[in-house]
Amino acid sequence: MSQAPVPAEFYQAEGYTADESVGYLMRRVIGLIGQAVDRKLSPHGLTHAQWSPLYKIRACEATTVAELARQTQTDTGAMTRLLDRLEAKDLCRRVRSTEDRRVVQIELTPEGQRLADQVPGVLSDILNHYLAGFSEAEWQTLKSYLRRMIANGEALRDAEE
Repeated sequence: MSQAPVPAEFYQAEGYTADESVGYLMRRVIGLIGQAVDRKLSPHGLTHAQWSPLYKIRACEATTVAELARQTQTDTGAMTRLLDRLEAKDLCRRVRSTEDRRVVQIELTPEGQRLADQVPGVLSDILNHYLAGFSEAEWQTLKSYLRRMIANGEALRDAEE
């Protein structure tokens, strides 16, 4: 069991308001970015739930249902249903592994590859709009703060296990 980080004392129960919570603010930003990406990709018939797995498959970050579910923080049942929809749109296909018949690999079709290739440009464009007015140093600092919060959260999780 690892050591949990010493917590800060920025928030107090008395006087706490959700709209001043870092978690709330991050969730708002993520929600707004997700909506903007959905608007850009909707002409292609893609939602956030659909483009994210396509992109992860294309980037070779995940090739099985279990890996995709883990990467997108979705349960495997929901991911299976999502892949059913993507297969119905002819964007991906499931292929049983020749080494281990229990393993089913996910592959993109040519159309799925074409759409997945558009995702980085859409994400870059939208994120750059959300970072308008930030200097490069501020952008790097923001990323370092978020990485520190992730590390603190992982350390806390590990200490509790």
